[in-house]
Amino acid sequence: MAEVSFICKRTVSSTKPVQAGQFSPLSILDRVMEHNHLRVVFYYSLQTRRRAGELTKKLRESISAMLSAFPVVTGRLLRTSEGDWTIKCNDSGVRMVEARVEGTIDEWLKNVDREKELKLVHWEDMFHRPYFWSTFYVQITEFEGGGLAIGLSCTHLLSDPTCAAMMIKAWADVTLHGEIIAPPFFHPLPPPRTGKKNRNFHSINHYKSAKENSVQASETKQTTITLNFNQQMVKICIAMARATNAHNSEQSLTPFEALAALFWTRISKVKGMKSALVDMSLCLDVRKVLGLEKGFFGNCMVYNRVKGDGIQETDLSRAAGFIKEAVSKTDRDEVMDLIEWLEQENWEKNPSCMNGSCLICANLENVDSYSAIFEENSSPLRVSYYIEPVAGAGQILILPSPGGDGACSRVVSVTLPEVEAEKLLEDGLIKQFGPTIWMGLNRNLS
Repeated sequence: MAEVSFICKRTVSSTKPVQAGQFSPLSILDRVMEHNHLRVVFYYSLQTRRRAGELTKKLRESISAMLSAFPVVTGRLLRTSEGDWTIKCNDSGVRMVEARVEGTIDEWLKNVDREKELKLVHWEDMFHRPYFWSTFYVQITEFEGGGLAIGLSCTHLLSDPTCAAMMIKAWADVTLHGEIIAPPFFHPLPPPRTGKKNRNFHSINHYKSAKENSVQASETKQTTITLNFNQQMVKICIAMARATNAHNSEQSLTPFEALAALFWTRISKVKGMKSALVDMSLCLDVRKVLGLEKGFFGNCMVYNRVKGDGIQETDLSRAAGFIKEAVSKTDRDEVMDLIEWLEQENWEKNPSCMNGSCLICANLENVDSYSAIFEENSSPLRVSYYIEPVAGAGQILILPSPGGDGACSRVVSVTLPEVEAEKLLEDGLIKQFGPTIWMGLNRNLS
């Protein structure tokens, strides 16, 4: 596979100056994510042929206009007198890396793996003096034979996957239309409630456990496999995983719940679990639960544990039922109880890595990646997400598919130790569905 040739790294600022003295405090859901970061790669097969560097120059100009609507992104981290992180909106800009790859984007995608893909998204760990550290990095990689990759990385302190996609979409809007179609919303989370004393401890207990049992990122070599399930495959999975409730009536399942159950049981099997599944932590977007706008910019993901005790790796329907129950419990009261408890506990004074000891399964079904169109009739070919570091038992990300296969089609990205990933690809039930391998150890399940 062709190597990535790095051309330069520069700082890009917004076209409109930020009002002097503007600060943006971070919410508790931001601050608990201090030890995590995001990496995202968007792939495009653009129709218009240009001279080398011409497209990069155009994107460099449009990102400056886009950044005017995102003062938090171009700011820098500071500690308040109480020791909390805040952003000074001083328009210090984002770091941009420009790169090129020989060959075409199609040739790259036929052979890409985790290690190669991460070369398309530049990242630097926090500098010992955070005020001089860029919290966001962008990488533009042109394929000399045709195609483009846009990489975005950032600290999870400031952005969840929905925000990352929102930012790329805004950049694409400015490039194609000259304006942002759906501007972001910057405001605090809902205020604390008054008078409530009884707390829901399901999520709270999980965060307590994550802090008490935090683990370091594994030194074992990790790999990421990405599988594309078309609509028919997902519907079959839903039918197989459909659980019954106490009244023996069929329980409807979402694609996320069915696929999460499938991979929960399969990964537990490859880890050698016999009479139970590994404990799993569901990562769920709660914008809708809290009544926030879809364009709310800031962390709005919460974690909730599903215990694997007593569930056999063959019991797909029971696993799906446990997942559905955990999702349904993550209502407004549960989330507000968690937010208020985290504030009272001063969690951010000693935060743990939220990709902790459990198997993580993140629901990214509603992340709007494929509407980020930089050129007419050229929606993304593929989008990859990484929530780093991966610790504990591994990570599952369930994402929307590019389209064309139906509304239920999904992409599942799994990060595991290499030996376990190989076993997962050979699992009989996974092979029975026949998903397309987008990235993995082998390109063929047959």
